[in-house]
Parts: sequence; structure tokens; C-alpha cells
Amino acid sequence: MRWKNLSEQTVYENRWFRVNLADVELPDGRHLDHFLIRLRPVAVATVVNEANEVLLLWRHRFITDTWGWELAAGVVEDGEDIAAAAAREMEEETGWRPGPLEHLLSVEPSNGLTDARHHIFWSDQGAYVGHPEDDFESDKREWVPLKLVPDMIARGEVPAANMAAALLLLHHIRLG
Repeated sequence: MRWKNLSEQTVYENRWFRVNLADVELPDGRHLDHFLIRLRPVAVATVVNEANEVLLLWRHRFITDTWGWELAAGVVEDGEDIAAAAAREMEEETGWRPGPLEHLLSVEPSNGLTDARHHIFWSDQGAYVGHPEDDFESDKREWVPLKLVPDMIARGEVPAANMAAALLLLHHIRLG
């Protein structure tokens, strides 16, 4: 059953997102007003080292008032290559510059409300270049053994679904 978006009107906009009101036609012909959020793409990156440790950030999210482990992430600027944005965000937030990045996966974390696409990359190489420019984004940055990831997710220590999916896939790729 396909819903049809007949039109959208922007009700709020800033440089990060737009809130739109859509006129949606349901399969039975009824109409529904549906709010949606249009977002810039998000680029995410990490490194897994030779010891099968993944570089993570421990941070607080004020919106949900939760703490958790995450990968470095941020919005893609206009005209910016997605992989370059992922590398930039990782360096800004961790102080580590990744080696050649490989695309891991792209996910839509909340596709019933937003059009956000998160593009997640990883590398098996990285170089420490100094204290992170955006150190206010996390309390700490640590190399965490990938073998611990499934239990961390089960305990709720990785609350963001996109991060959990990426870490589980990295766990599978590196540890089988």
C-alpha cells in the first residue's frame, strides 16, 4: 500500500533542517496532514585498529538525557563529498585522521518522520593528529575492543540505532 505525497509546505526552516507539512493521499483516497523533517545527510566514521579495537566517543545527548558510546558524526556541508565529511568529522571530534575510508552502510534511522540518511564509513588505519578541535562533543574518546560490542549494545550503552547497527556490522566483518 503506497501513500502519495501530493504536496509539501515548509512551516519552519534553518540551516540544519526543515519542518514540512505534507498533504498525503492514503490508498483508500483519504487525505492526511503529515509533518516531516527534511535533514541534511549525516556522515559517520571510525577506525578499527590491528587489535580489533574501535574508536568510540562517550557522550551525553541532552534531548533524551542519555549517555552512550557513539562514532564521530556530523552533517555534510553543501557540496561536500560524504566520505570527506566523515573523515573531517572524525578528526574534529576525536583527534584521529582516518586512513582510506570504506563505506560500511547507509541507514535511515527514523524514516517515518525524517528523510535523514546516515552514511557510515570505517578504516583499518588512523593517525593521531592532536587533541580534538571539537572536544566539547564528548567526555572521552576510547579504543574499545570490538568483542565487547554486542554486550555493550544489549546493556543499552550504545543507544543510537545507527551506531548499534554499524558496530554490529563491524563486529561481524572483523570477528566473524
